[in-house]
Amino acid sequence: MTIRAMNWMQVEAYLTHDDRCVLPLGSVEQHGYLSLAVDETLAERVAQDAAAPLGIPVFPALPYGLAPYFAGYPGSMTLRVDTYVRVIRELLDGLRRSGFRRVLIVNGHGGNQPAAALAIEYGMDHPEMRVRFHNWWAAPKTMAAVTAVDPIGTHASWMENFPWTRLEGVDAPEGAKQSVDMEMLKLLPPDAVRRYLGDGNCGGAYAHPDEAMLRIWEVAVDETRALLEGPWDA
Repeated sequence: MTIRAMNWMQVEAYLTHDDRCVLPLGSVEQHGYLSLAVDETLAERVAQDAAAPLGIPVFPALPYGLAPYFAGYPGSMTLRVDTYVRVIRELLDGLRRSGFRRVLIVNGHGGNQPAAALAIEYGMDHPEMRVRFHNWWAAPKTMAAVTAVDPIGTHASWMENFPWTRLEGVDAPEGAKQSVDMEMLKLLPPDAVRRYLGDGNCGGAYAHPDEAMLRIWEVAVDETRALLEGPWDA
């Protein structure tokens, strides 16, 4: 169930028997040979696949996040931290006003971590709310499935190369790229990041067989669904 496929009357009817919803968070930023919207696409899709059997509505993913380090790559977008946190807070305010009380934030971008701290703070400020923050790709079972395929996986590498993040007519290189120094990367301004990274892959193979990717996806969906099922209270 997606908010795109509902009207306000259907949402009101849903809220008479359930108060759960999902808010995906993404980012529009360089992902090498993959779509600029990888993080938005994956967060929204894993949320939808997890929530569908439960009949829980999924809101459209917030496409823009925090990615100032990739500003040297055309098409990469970023918000300021204070702007981003304010946007998330106001979205949670809107969900609370509507009547949602249990919110799973499914995050698709590592740079969006300030939203995780906000989720905790929001629950403290509004005791009637339960807000969970879920980095879907980094959850324990999903990460175990990833490392079982290949222990080296980073930004814009094989671990983000799913059938639905590829671009028609664009083929990624064969083989693997040497891993970059991530600590060094954090020190560099955007233009230097681009010179250091080149195509944007931070290290590892560019692709693995779809069979392996779909196994990882199944684990990620199940792990996300388990959070929606609860428990939500001690």
